[in-house]
Amino acid sequence: MLKPILWVFLLLGSLSSCSGKGDGAPVPGPGPSKDTADKFERISRDALLTKVQQQTFKYFWDFGHPVSGLSRERNTSGDIVTSGGTGFGVMAIIVAVHRQFITRAEGLARLKKMTTFLKTKAVAYHGAYPHWFNGASGATVPFSANDNGADLVETSYLIQGLLCARQFFNGAGEEESSLRKDINDIWHAVDWTFFRKNGEQKLYWHWSPDKGWAMNMAISGWNECLITYVLAASSPTHAIPKSVYDEGWTRNGAMRTNRTYYGLPLPLGPEYGGPLFFAHYSFLGLDPTGLRDPHADYWEQNKRHALINWNYCKTDPQNRGYSEKLWGLTASDIKDGYTASSPTNDVGVIAPTAALASFPYTPEQSGMALDYFYYKLGDKLWKEYGFIDAFSPKTNWFASSFLAIDQGPIIVMIENYRSKLLWQLFMGCPEVKAGLKNLGFESPYIP
Repeated sequence: MLKPILWVFLLLGSLSSCSGKGDGAPVPGPGPSKDTADKFERISRDALLTKVQQQTFKYFWDFGHPVSGLSRERNTSGDIVTSGGTGFGVMAIIVAVHRQFITRAEGLARLKKMTTFLKTKAVAYHGAYPHWFNGASGATVPFSANDNGADLVETSYLIQGLLCARQFFNGAGEEESSLRKDINDIWHAVDWTFFRKNGEQKLYWHWSPDKGWAMNMAISGWNECLITYVLAASSPTHAIPKSVYDEGWTRNGAMRTNRTYYGLPLPLGPEYGGPLFFAHYSFLGLDPTGLRDPHADYWEQNKRHALINWNYCKTDPQNRGYSEKLWGLTASDIKDGYTASSPTNDVGVIAPTAALASFPYTPEQSGMALDYFYYKLGDKLWKEYGFIDAFSPKTNWFASSFLAIDQGPIIVMIENYRSKLLWQLFMGCPEVKAGLKNLGFESPYIP
């Protein structure tokens, strides 16, 4: 029987594909282990990182919804956009301005289009957005039968990105001031306290206008949801007290597992740390460097989680065709489906986002993976929106899909590795500093 936390993410993963199944098919020809020729001319590591960011950005820019500008769930989603993926897309736009892929005026105009849609058309529930909605009309698109309303975790990813944009577009002009006002309006409208479900000492993930709390899924650690509690504690309008974090998220310290794998002590998480998105989604904006509370040093937690994932793939105990250069287990498409891959749920599929979004934690190991993905497998992996979502080195299966929640962390975490841009923006929010301090965190950003 799966541990409860992994069961949750496998369940969510199975629902997460708009098309119902991961797409792609076996590609004829030699498999990854047989064809060792470079597929592209060698360039510097710095130039390759820029190239990956720029190509991947096209998913959010060229493929952004034409009406709302928001991020589609995947490359086959039609009008369906995703709130969490849009938060990642907002951060990608900031990187694109910073790297001069687009102008500041272009980025500002797209973000203003997005925030105007979120304020005036997108349906929200107690200030929280659904996981999916229609990018043209703003109407909710049910994620499942009972999940047809607010999704607090996906909303957290959206707010994380918007707050970075508020800090980045800090000019005195009317357009940038207007964008900041829109973002503050959206941010202040989220009623985090409502999601305590009648005052309980925990937050709940979902609420439906006709099913109420039918999903009944408490947000409890350790997983990808730390950002939800941080934002809930940071809200200027609807803040939760520290007791909700202590009892709901950390379970009064019971979230600590304190296991060791490959000689690496891991304070938190399921066996082997779980899928690597645990170390990515909350930390696109939340800087783990020097971030501590009584439960963990979050830099060490994430770094060791990534190294454990790498060590598992390096040793390849199930003979999946992995290696020290070919690694990365996280949630992604698989053949005929979707799953949250990890060492305890290893179906033989590598997702490039796993290693590439780990660049801040494992630059050497992520660099080896990047070189292998691009130079050795580039003819199969490198497409119009960057690297495809996933592939199987053993069976020679390659997805034809791209997902917002996988493409976004590649751009953002590579940028945090290169410049700490998004970390500095998010951690520069006065509300976030106050919220972290109230929850008992230490951080170099907190006076």
